[in-house]
Amino acid sequence: MQDQGNQLPKTARQFPGNEPDAENPFKLLDLRVTPPKTWAAGVPAVMAAMKDLVEEKTFFRGNFALLKMNQFKGFDCPSCAWPDPDDERSPIAEYCENGAKALAEEATTKKLTAEFFKKNSVVDLAKLDDYQIGKLGRLTEPMYLPAGATHYQPVSWEQAFEKIAAHLNALASPDEAAFYTSGRTSNEASFVYQLFAKEFGTNNMPDCSNMCHETSGSALRPTIGIGKGTVKLEDFYDTDVIVIIGQNPGTNAPRMMSALAKGKKNGAKIIAINPLPEAGLMGFRNPQAVSGVLGDGERLADLYLPVKINGDMALLKAIELLLLEFEKKSPGEILNQDFIREKTVGYEEFVKQFEKYDLNTLATEAGITPAAIVEAAQILASKKRIIVCWGMGLTQQPNGVDMIREILNILLLKGSMGIPGGGVCPVRGHSNVQGNRTMLIDEKPTDEQLDRLEKFYGFKMPRKHGYDVVRAIKAMHEEKVKVLFCMGGNFLSATPDTTYTANALRRLNLLVCVSTKLNRGHLVHGKEALILPTYGRSDKDIVNGEVQMISTENSMGVVQHSKGVLDPVSDKLINEARIVCRMAMATLGGRAVVNWQRYHDSYDAIRDDIEQCIPGFENYNKRIREKGGFYLPNAARDEQRFAAQYDYRAPFTMTELPDNRLEDDEYMMATTRTHDQFNTTIYGLDDRYRGVHNERRVIFMNQHDIDKAGFKAGDKVDLFNYDDGIERVAPLFVIVAYPVPEKNTVTYFPETNVLVSVNNVVKESNMPASKYVKIKVRRHSPEVFKKVDEMLYRGEMQ
Repeated sequence: MQDQGNQLPKTARQFPGNEPDAENPFKLLDLRVTPPKTWAAGVPAVMAAMKDLVEEKTFFRGNFALLKMNQFKGFDCPSCAWPDPDDERSPIAEYCENGAKALAEEATTKKLTAEFFKKNSVVDLAKLDDYQIGKLGRLTEPMYLPAGATHYQPVSWEQAFEKIAAHLNALASPDEAAFYTSGRTSNEASFVYQLFAKEFGTNNMPDCSNMCHETSGSALRPTIGIGKGTVKLEDFYDTDVIVIIGQNPGTNAPRMMSALAKGKKNGAKIIAINPLPEAGLMGFRNPQAVSGVLGDGERLADLYLPVKINGDMALLKAIELLLLEFEKKSPGEILNQDFIREKTVGYEEFVKQFEKYDLNTLATEAGITPAAIVEAAQILASKKRIIVCWGMGLTQQPNGVDMIREILNILLLKGSMGIPGGGVCPVRGHSNVQGNRTMLIDEKPTDEQLDRLEKFYGFKMPRKHGYDVVRAIKAMHEEKVKVLFCMGGNFLSATPDTTYTANALRRLNLLVCVSTKLNRGHLVHGKEALILPTYGRSDKDIVNGEVQMISTENSMGVVQHSKGVLDPVSDKLINEARIVCRMAMATLGGRAVVNWQRYHDSYDAIRDDIEQCIPGFENYNKRIREKGGFYLPNAARDEQRFAAQYDYRAPFTMTELPDNRLEDDEYMMATTRTHDQFNTTIYGLDDRYRGVHNERRVIFMNQHDIDKAGFKAGDKVDLFNYDDGIERVAPLFVIVAYPVPEKNTVTYFPETNVLVSVNNVVKESNMPASKYVKIKVRRHSPEVFKKVDEMLYRGEMQ
């Protein structure tokens, strides 16, 4: 392993003052733009994955691990939550390019020791961009930043837990602490984590789901009785229509393209709905097939609809309007009247609303021609087995909950719920984000869940709902939360309103981060801070001399085991479950009711008790050891049993069209990730599918908008948002001409999270609406840097 010592990359910008900066340095690189790709994967994906292994100095170690990733006796990919096949799996490459990049970062031979932190101050580290920080290497031992200190310093595990316990026990109320969870946490660690929070006395459990798919759960639970998808992977192989809306499989879930190609080969039609013509929606070159290496690959989308940002609702209503008209002309041939009568409620009221709509108006609102909408409706009209997939292109819209319910309305009309080859499929992001929620990581646990826990453990559970991510940020800002414990993730860079969030974090008494690598979230901290290093998914998780297995849940509700294969980078790492247990024992001491030592010593003991507390986990320890794991119960999928409050039927939902009007000088902005990125982790500086190389500070604009504003491609601009009457600035971006709808723009996160107001949230789910941000674009002025710095360090810029 290589100690990084004092080898910091060079950076161009110096920051004023002694506080670490909350954002990437405002600097431009050498941007190169090429034509966007019309297909994804292929040989370039293989080469890119191998390049990352070389750069991380882990070619042989990493390739050994890749052969075990997503295999029946291997470990679960630390990247996305797309399911593994239940039947055959590729013996050499059951992973995608981004999974290989995630593994390369985890299996790196570069490591950060105490000597590194001794030589590099927090402020100096903050001068690096997120890409540079992420490439420094793996964390190897606990580090502590005392109040007023400039450098992290080593601390023993015992001292770290003593400090955490002292801070927690000094709080006036348990609700002055919050416990954040990222999607990479295992089922076992998640269960003991939420249990500790409850025994400590709070439901303050903000979660990464609060920023990605909380909208999906908020939409689905009251309508179909479960906040998850209702399809299995095999349904993609044998279906009639697959609709992909607000989701980019080529980057966000590349293995999904294999399922799409298989379904297409078996006769499925694919409709893609997205403001950007993403490569992964258009074509797929399978690098494990001759046609993918030597040929043109496979076309995916039969119909692409370039909807305006938040024009999806108008499009969905237009499709429904046409389906209802088709049904009038051919009664009983378009809609599934038996299903509607037996399995739904509210149909008559739902139909009546369409008296006020007409196709042309809806088409204008959607930004789609009437002819294209008719084509989409005709594809759906004669089909019953329909799967609709979505991602954060929908969930991060202010009316995202309504739009998902509108999707459900279409499927209810067609009787496409709870049948083979039909249903809803929210495509989750991080590997175990769905499992976290199943394990009761939830700031709003139900009385039924709390009753089961209370009966089993024998102590009184806190009943008051806790803080989600947005509410936690505001509570920290108001000093109502004084300790934040982060189980993985990069809280700062993942959240909205970067400067407001940074100011909130600085008001904490203690920030604790359980991590595998350094990130910007460690550099913007409370009065004191701790970094606790842990195992990666590919590492051997060694307890009492034996390699252990954990379990995770994928997007299709399959619970499977995961067992690391690599020697850890340090003998000072502790697994996440043990970190929680030792924190619990140090904090609760003799007043603990839970036998934390038992959980500390055995994952099997944790699983035995999960079985008693969470439905669907009967014989957990036995079934988790079976090949491929097991499916959790899903009454909507398996029995067509939907919402209990509607006598287990599903309601049609009444929704409204949004008002998306913009001022003449305003644009609608959506944030997205590059192909060289997973959530806040930056693997590289290229977005090769979109033709952007060696730069992240870009804004995609329609050529007509560029001309009308007097700009040209390549111009440098500053971006402004004025929500809440506050000026937010993201300086120094480069215009890239791209086929996005007029008045729409797209930028990368986290660079433009600063423009997303903490109050710009999704109705009902309270998620940041990062795909719906009104901005103004002005020619770049060097004076903006001075203005930004003044606002940042006076705390005026939220």
